Amino acid sequence: MTPRQEPIIIQGGMGAAVSSWPLASAVSRAGQLGVVSGTGLDVVLCRRLQLGDPGGHLRRALAEFPFPEMVEPILEQYFIPGGKEPGQPFRACPMPSATPSQRQQELLVVANFVEVYLAKEGHDGLVGINYLEKIQVPTLPSLFGAMLADVDYVLMGAGIPREIPGILDRLAQGEPVELPLHVVGAGPDDRFTTRFDPHAFTSGRVPWLRRPKFLAIIASAVLGQMLARKASGTVDGFVVEGPTAGGHNAPPRGAMKLNQRGEPVYGDRDQVDLRAIARLGLPFWLAGSYGTAQRLAEALELGATGIQVGTAFAFCDESGLRRDLKQAVLQRVREGRIDVRTDPLASPAGFPFKVLQLEGSMSDDSVCRLRPRSCDLGFLRQAYKREDGTLGWRCPAEKTQSYVSKGGEERATHGRKCVCNGLLANVGLGQVRADGHVEPPLITSGDDVSRIAEFLPSPDATHYGAADVIAALLSGNPTPAAGSRRN
Repeated sequence: MTPRQEPIIIQGGMGAAVSSWPLASAVSRAGQLGVVSGTGLDVVLCRRLQLGDPGGHLRRALAEFPFPEMVEPILEQYFIPGGKEPGQPFRACPMPSATPSQRQQELLVVANFVEVYLAKEGHDGLVGINYLEKIQVPTLPSLFGAMLADVDYVLMGAGIPREIPGILDRLAQGEPVELPLHVVGAGPDDRFTTRFDPHAFTSGRVPWLRRPKFLAIIASAVLGQMLARKASGTVDGFVVEGPTAGGHNAPPRGAMKLNQRGEPVYGDRDQVDLRAIARLGLPFWLAGSYGTAQRLAEALELGATGIQVGTAFAFCDESGLRRDLKQAVLQRVREGRIDVRTDPLASPAGFPFKVLQLEGSMSDDSVCRLRPRSCDLGFLRQAYKREDGTLGWRCPAEKTQSYVSKGGEERATHGRKCVCNGLLANVGLGQVRADGHVEPPLITSGDDVSRIAEFLPSPDATHYGAADVIAALLSGNPTPAAGSRRN
């Protein structure tokens, strides 16, 4: 088969489970790069199974997993025929760990396999998976699971993913891999890592795996140059993301200044030198308010391969976002009442985080005040070195007293929101608490949300699909020739 031409449009990997397999499948079937979010897929799988797996899609994918003895315990523990009662809490999944047990690894591998398998099922289009570099401990088994399902691209941002290209190389050869961990308080002689051994995991039955392409999500030419020269393996391209994109944004360079709304101020130093990016000779896509046909044309003129678009797809029919939230946002857009704020404190990850302002969500201060602080998912916990030299974990969004008792500064807890629970609530997987309350959502969106009504297929339409987005973006622009999936 001849290699397939690079896609013009990359559908952004929005977590958790907003960029779910139905969305990635729809985009891929339309000839572009559909991307699933790799954030929290172990919890997503467990909670979907506890809802009864409507349609049987998860069980269909699980039946294709190459090591069935790993699937049976997951079904026994989490699958509830017909689904749990609405007022019952979800059964908890294990918290992320630098030294996960075999069962924890199995859950991560299986969950990533399932999401990619379903996204690729029934067509020969390209599918990618998106991870956050900040969320480190699940990364190695997650990559292995995605590669078992023959994922075509791995995309990673929210940090410097220097080690990932080489890890992909070694996993493709069935070799053991390790990932250095970012640990607060670690000295130059300390070495904290997490490891994964495909042979040990599979009891020597590791299959041959195809190495996916790797795209680094960056916000500066300097980072692109460093990764192109010094990454542990081949970087196959870049997604160059600006501060108007949804989710986590890179902080401004220099001392952070805030505007009257309390948002970080970005200036000339934060403009990416696209000429320097182009000189690297690798494909690159532009992201952050590029979700129109005109902006796509501009990107192509600048030498980009295409664009990455998230927000337009986040509110389409196939995304995992709850239907009631999609309708509420679309109604606000039509009324001209939409508001997105770049919150410098909301995310425990420490990056500025785009938050869509909506009553009843965690963007509402009154909702946050009523919600007890807790950290029971732990994706954005920070690793730190204890006094005895061992590894500890803390989260600025957990109970303040608990965070401080672990050596954290009290001021670091100010303004933090539980992004993990909020994102799961966005997709109908919010935890039910002991008092019967369901975790409130926390919707992230790019500034382009104000334009999503333009994708409606008619003036009286109330919703739109992924195909409507792609058709609008490609109108008047060249489209790549259809081709077979690359070897």
